[in-house]
Amino acid sequence: MTQTPACPQCGMENTYQYSGNVVCADCGHEWPVSESAVTEEDTSIIRDSNGNILADGDSVVLIKDLKVKGSSITLKMGTKVKSIRLVDGDHEVDCKTDMGQFMLKACFLKKA
Repeated sequence: MTQTPACPQCGMENTYQYSGNVVCADCGHEWPVSESAVTEEDTSIIRDSNGNILADGDSVVLIKDLKVKGSSITLKMGTKVKSIRLVDGDHEVDCKTDMGQFMLKACFLKKA
């Protein structure tokens, strides 16, 4: 069974092949199968929701309300987070806000 790549637009892994294209079931983005071959160098690049490349120390803004699992805290849309740190793993961004320290997915952030 072949593994389909993650969506380049939203970063989610819920993708499938259809008529020579790869389709993201979450955001509906489609791209040709030939573009889905990504080199090792490209996988280390972390992009925000608009496709801008993120780096350590950047400031970002949340694009939607995020509920924190296991607590009653909700991070509100428009919250600015300064001095992010990029990490490997499921959640690419490590940051500190007034509410505490969190790990976030880059698909819910945009560069400020």
